[in-house]
Order: sequence, then C-alpha cells, then structure tokens
Amino acid sequence: MPFTIDMERLKILGLPALFFCLVNTLQSQTKGDYPIQPVPFTAVKVNDGFWAPRIKRNHDVTIPIALEQCYTTGRVNNFLFAAKLKTGKFCTEYPFDDTDIYKIIEGASFSLQTFPDRQLEARIDTLIEYVGKAQEPDGYLYTNRTIDPLHTHPWSGLKRWELESDLSHELYNSGHLIEAAVAHFQATGKRTLLNIAIKNADLLCREFGPGKLAHAPGHQIVEMALVKLYRTTQQKKYLDLAKFFLDVRGKGKEYSQDHKKVTEQTEAVGHAVRATYMYSGMADVAAITGDKAYLNAIDKIWEDIIDDKFYLTGGIGAAGGHEGFGAAYELPNMSAYNETCASIGNIYWNYRLFLLHGDARFYDVLERTLYNGMVSGVSLSGDRFFYPNPLESLGQHSRSAWFGCACCPSNVCRFIPSVPGYVYAQQKDRVFANLFINSTADLQLDGTALQIAQATQYPWAGKVDFTLNPAKKSTFEMAIRIPGWAQNQPLPSNLYTFITKDPTPFTLTVNGKPAEYRLENGYAILKKEWKKGDVISLNLPMPVRRIAAHEKVAADQSKIAIQRGPIVYCAEWPDLAEGHVLNLVVAPDANLTASYRPDFLGGVTVITGEAQQAKRTLSNEITVSKTSFEAIPYYAWANRGPGEMAVWFGTKPTAARPLPAPTIASGSKLTASHVTKTLMALNDQAEPKNSNDHDNIYYHWWPMKDTVQWVQYTFEKPEMISSTNVYWFDDGPWGGCRVPASWKLMYQTKDGQWKPVTPKGTFGTAKDQYNLLEFEPVEAKALRMEVTLPKEYAAGIIEWSVK
Repeated sequence: MPFTIDMERLKILGLPALFFCLVNTLQSQTKGDYPIQPVPFTAVKVNDGFWAPRIKRNHDVTIPIALEQCYTTGRVNNFLFAAKLKTGKFCTEYPFDDTDIYKIIEGASFSLQTFPDRQLEARIDTLIEYVGKAQEPDGYLYTNRTIDPLHTHPWSGLKRWELESDLSHELYNSGHLIEAAVAHFQATGKRTLLNIAIKNADLLCREFGPGKLAHAPGHQIVEMALVKLYRTTQQKKYLDLAKFFLDVRGKGKEYSQDHKKVTEQTEAVGHAVRATYMYSGMADVAAITGDKAYLNAIDKIWEDIIDDKFYLTGGIGAAGGHEGFGAAYELPNMSAYNETCASIGNIYWNYRLFLLHGDARFYDVLERTLYNGMVSGVSLSGDRFFYPNPLESLGQHSRSAWFGCACCPSNVCRFIPSVPGYVYAQQKDRVFANLFINSTADLQLDGTALQIAQATQYPWAGKVDFTLNPAKKSTFEMAIRIPGWAQNQPLPSNLYTFITKDPTPFTLTVNGKPAEYRLENGYAILKKEWKKGDVISLNLPMPVRRIAAHEKVAADQSKIAIQRGPIVYCAEWPDLAEGHVLNLVVAPDANLTASYRPDFLGGVTVITGEAQQAKRTLSNEITVSKTSFEAIPYYAWANRGPGEMAVWFGTKPTAARPLPAPTIASGSKLTASHVTKTLMALNDQAEPKNSNDHDNIYYHWWPMKDTVQWVQYTFEKPEMISSTNVYWFDDGPWGGCRVPASWKLMYQTKDGQWKPVTPKGTFGTAKDQYNLLEFEPVEAKALRMEVTLPKEYAAGIIEWSVK
C-alpha cells in the first residue's frame, strides 16, 4: 500500500514528513499494531538541564569521535576493501564490526532531525556510498567474507550462513543495517541506504523460510529490524520472515535463547543483549499479529527478571563470563556485568511492553534503567564509555575511549537522540505522560492539535507542571504516571523494598485546585474539557530513601542503598579523605541530607551524612571510627578517575569490607609479565569463597595460554620470608581460565640475583582453597611467581600472600 501524506498537517506540526508518515501508518495501514501509539522524538523538544545537554553532547562529541574511531580502527577500511576501492585484509577483530558503522549512521540520522548539520550528513552519505559498493550483486553484505571468501574469520565459516546460529553474526549485521536504513530514510527522505537494506532483506527472504534455510539468528536484532522494514514498505514478507526467525528457535544453545521455542520460554537466560533484542522482536510481532503465545512468554520472562535478576541500578546480566543472566538472586556487586547495551535493550523491551499493556510498572523499570544503568555507560564529557556497569569497584574500572568490541559506544550514539520519544504516548483520546522532562511537545489528538509544555527540574525536584494548549476546547484524558518509588515501591516486585514507608503523598492540581482523578495501572487519569492554558501540577515527594534487598540476595545482606527520586546513589573515592568507601558502615537510621550543587559533576543533587569506617587490626579484630560521607548519583561515578566505589553499604562492620591491616604483600610493589587493572587483586586481602568467586576481583592472563607468565612482589625493604599462599582463579566450565599446569617461586637476593626457593612441600594447584607452600627461610628483596599456563587455557590468581 503506498504512503499518503497530508503535507499541510505536517507543516502545522513541524515534523519531518517521512518520520511522521511512518508513525501515522502504524494503525492506519496495518491490520494491527500496538494499541498505544508512540509520540515520536521529533515532536518533543527537550530544553532541560539533564537530557538536553546530553543530546547536544552526543551530536557534538560522541558521534564525531565514534566516526573517527571507525576510520582509525579500520572499520571503514573493511568496507573499502570489500568494495575494491582499496586493497587489504579484513582488519578488525570481530566479523560484526560492520554494525558499528550502521549504528552510528542510525544515531546520526536521529540527531540530524534535532540538529541539522550538512557536514555530518555529508559524512554519512560518504559512508553509505562505501556500504553500497561493498554489497555483493545479490544483496549479501558482510565485509569479512566479501574481502577474502577463502580466509574468513573463524566465527564466519567458509559458506554463507553455516555458522549463523553460532557466532557468524551475518543476520545481526543485516539487522543493524536495516535499522540504520529506516532511520536514515525517515530523517532525510533519501533512499540510498534503504535501497541497500531492501536488497539485503530480499536476499534473506529468498534464502530463509519454510522449506529453505532454517538457521536461528545467533545474535538477535534482525527480527526487530524486519518489522521496521515491514512498517516502512508494507511488504508483508518482511514481517513473515521476522516471525520465522523467532519460531525457528529451539534447537540450539541457552546462551542465545535457542534452547526452547520462544513461546515455551519462561525464564531469562543466556546473553542479556541477545535476550532483550529477541523479547523486543517478539513484542513487535505480537502487536501486529495478535500472537497471544508470544505475549504470554515475554510477560512471564519479564516477571522472572523483575522478581530476582534485576539490579537496583536497572542493570541486567550479572555474569561476565557469558555477558548474561545468572541464577535467581545471583546479583553480585563487584563483578556485576550489566552491559550498557543490555540496559538499552531492556529499555526497548519495557517500552514495547508498555505500548502493549499500558501499565506504568514497565515505565518504572524503564525510568530506573534510563537514569542509572544506561546513562552510566557514557561519561559526562561524552567521549569515554563503560562496557560493564558494576555496583562496586576497588579501582579496577575506568572509562575507555573505545573498545575492540565497540557495540556499547555505537549503541549510545543511536539511543541518546531518541530519549525525547519516550516522554509521551497516546491512545485514542488519552495522552500518557511517562517521563518528566522540561520540554514542549506537539501532537494530534482526535484531529485536534495539542501542545504540552512541561516545566520541571526533574530528576532533582519532584514538581512537574503540564501546561496544555489545545487548538480548541477539547475533552480528553491525561494519564500521568505516578512512579512506584513515589508510592513506596522501588520496583514492581519484592526484590527491593524501602526500609521505612514515606507517608507524604503525591499531589495533583488543575489550575491550582485539587484535581479529580482515578488511579489506573499506575496512572492518574484526569478527564475533562481542556482549554488553552490549563495547568496540571504534579508534586512528587523526594525524601532520601534507604533500600534493602531481598534476603536471598546474598551480596546485599545487612546492607542498604540510597535513592532519591529515580536516582540511585553511590559513594566514590574522591569524596572521602583516605579514598576508601567499601569499608563504610551506614546505619539504617543515619541522618542523610540532600543538596543541589550546580557546579559539581554537571549539576547534581548530592547526599551527605554520618557513617563509620571499619578497619581490621593485625589480630584480625575490626575497629570503627566516625566519618562523614558524600554520595553522588551512580551514573556519575568514574568521571574523576579510577578508585573505590560502592552502591551498597554495610549496616554493621562485618557487612562492610573492613580496610585490611598492612602485610608484607600489601605494602609491596606489584609487577607482572602482563599488567592489567586487576593486578591489585593479588594483595587486596579479600577472602575468596571459591576459585570462581566473582564477588572479588581477580587477576588473569586470558586469552594467553601455553606460556610462562610471572607476577612479582618487590618489598619495601629486604624481608625474611618462609611461606606463601596462593588462591587460584578458575572459571570453568564456561570461562577461559583453569588452574595452572605448574608454577615455581624465585626470590631476589640483596645483591640482585634471582634464586629458586627450597620448597618443603609441593607447588599446589588445587581449586577452591589456598595452596600453601612452605620453604627454607630466605632474605629477599623481591619474590617472583612463575606460572606455566595450561595448553588450552589461561590461568589467574585471586589472592597471593607471603609470610
């Protein structure tokens, strides 16, 4: 069915024609779709102090540096080589590196609709030209294979698609290509990239489907993308293929949610990004086809996550080994993975669940993720990034300018410009106000133009004024979300609870008088005849709240966290004199005060209060001393350099991490054959629970194997030593580290010679315990451990002590 465009209407609204056309067709030109309709981000002009600077910084800083990284790291060259415009070999690490180009094009396309920029548009046009020339005649687009079909990446296989269900990412590349193409077409009206994507999608339709290839995508996103292409072109074959890629699952690995048919899945398992992309695709297909089995499955999976697999910061995917979900209540803080991409995927999914169900609980989850776990993934300066987002650090984490696997920075590029699109939605004569952002929105409601102006200092203040300006007097409903945290429920489950209930109610007025409303699915519904200038005022109480985790979350027992409004707080090393925060003890009834600091960390509300610091003596006793502390928004951590950080605070000394007493090892200089940020793990005196303890940091040599590596303590002065204790790291069966094949110990004499110690026992390599080695006493300036790695694995150390 061809598009029809009311150009006069578009002129009035001031929306990009093609984008509005797409949104307009969601109901009018499909047999079915989401019962609640988005209000596109182009219709919402954000002018607040929180999101507006971030959206501008994404345009001015993040997108340009991401583009430069794509040139300097060879991602652009891969397309030039595939197009025969230059000669060379595939020059990046992963066969899915093509997608970084696509995601940046998508982000730039979104951004161009807010900030017209001819230079950026020209750069994108150049990239699209390269992409088109790299495409093979039949539509195939995968630079790794096109460059040298006989010598492909180990993940790719020698034939097209043969390793798709594993790691080739061919369909993942296609998915991001299509998403970028639709965004670019909506933004510019140009079909250059859209034609490339259609040619690629038509190839998929020819090769996959009933009676043809039946490989389940190894990394989902093509499902969401094909639905977008269906909405854009009205070609049903793309919707059918999206559903086929979902229905064909059930023959493979739990890692990629391929272990059961999608309609039989009830728990969140495997890789978190893959999972949320798949659940989003299921929601899209279900909205159009009315497939209730899909809806039933994703509703149950959502409950599984919110009940026991969701971090207070909105992060998901606790386990770093497979970047995914752990067992129920397995929510460690130090090793929490919480990939930035998973937070973005979780926002996509919860948004779709809201569009299906109209329930505010999905936005409660979305908002928590948005203001905490997602925005923490990019620095305040917009040019450095986090891949994982843990809730605790000893200083081993610092933001990076780029990554070998750069999915997170490029995902940030495309997500940030779209944030205004999450503010409002509409259904018939109802407008949903979901996020509170100082902004102006223009929409159509039953044929009447309506402008809504929000005035607020959210998330730092709870007052929100909505000024309604309908083109004429109109009767309609305003559905204003009342966040769960404002009703004494931090999450729509019992995974987290406020320690005490706040009796202060939210208030709603219309033109200064108490409003008449009804509560429905977390929304205050106000219905009346509205006229120009009517003002709805929402006042949300924002006391400092203390949160406890469910008793089954072992990592958070006898601990509390701090939240104010939607913001989760942490303590960070620069704000305490000694630079230690993991040993803080905060009483549940501690007096905590909030104050706004406009000149600090881009303008934030900080929390100050009294606490104690716990320290351990040489006799292993714990002592405490009074201190004051300051907590900052979690998203702002690590913008002042690496150091300690904690979200959860012990309520008693034994629940904190007491500062250890000094030892020979802890006072030594650490060096190694392979220096990493976690080298400090060797002498941090943390007590391991087992060899795969991710609550503690650990040092490892992955991906090296079958080599001899070393670590060394250089003592402050020559020391008499006679024993050492080592706790090996082993993350089998899934990880890449095992106990070493063997090891030996060398010491350095006063005159600088290296000699082997004379052992009194064996050099132990047992798992899940300390391996004690006693030797003849020696006076040493330094002690070096030489480790022979297994032939097929790396090795690692959690703790190494010396006496």
